[in-house]
Amino acid sequence: MKIIQLSDPHLMTPGGLLYGSDPLARLEACLADIGKNHGDAELVVISGDLTNDGERAAYAALRDGLAQFSPPCRLMLGNHDDRTLFLEMFPDAAAEQGFVQSVFDGTEGRLILLDTLDSGHIEGRLCPARLDWLDERLQEAGNRPVFLFMHHPPFRIHMPVLDEVRLADADAFHDVLSRHGNVRHIFAGHVHRQIAGSWRGIPVSTLRSTNHQTALDFSQSWSLGHEPPAYAVILIDAEGAIVHFHDFPVGAADRAL
Repeated sequence: MKIIQLSDPHLMTPGGLLYGSDPLARLEACLADIGKNHGDAELVVISGDLTNDGERAAYAALRDGLAQFSPPCRLMLGNHDDRTLFLEMFPDAAAEQGFVQSVFDGTEGRLILLDTLDSGHIEGRLCPARLDWLDERLQEAGNRPVFLFMHHPPFRIHMPVLDEVRLADADAFHDVLSRHGNVRHIFAGHVHRQIAGSWRGIPVSTLRSTNHQTALDFSQSWSLGHEPPAYAVILIDAEGAIVHFHDFPVGAADRAL
């Protein structure tokens, strides 16, 4: 089973630049590369911060950009998004109980896509209703392997400025996971860095943005990184999950300043 993850496009009103690059042009380059090389993917997941300011024009640009994209795609929300406007602009988006969350049962396991947006806050949250929904979906999966996608990581990456805005109340989240024991990997966004490790025994990974990155800076401040944008190619079979990180090419005119 091949799954593609990309994250944090931070789209602006078309023509707008963010940290010296064009988020829309970079997303278009990413989608083109995926379409060319991974048209056989069972699912493409865009794991949140679809827009930078929750603007209608940015969501419209995303909708137009995906209109000619052939692999199946599901969209998730991050702290820069506007849930109400998103659901208005994408009325057919996978959603449950008013949240942009869903299940995808693939050939080698169940994917659960979580909505961690807590409107008005940078940190993420899973309210009791969302935790109950997750509990039910994990119960349904039984012994099938489950792979979670979420914008906010529940784990520390040991960069203070980002750890302050990870998923709040990770203990309650873990309590749900531990009742079932079938989660095999957690894929997150939000931090704009490629990171792999484990959290309380569960393998985890995060991903660079398609637009701009976080520098490797362990101080109390945030610094802009200059690594290239990337997406993940996730290969899942009966033996486990392997994640390849791919730096996709961008046009010379769009390179960050």
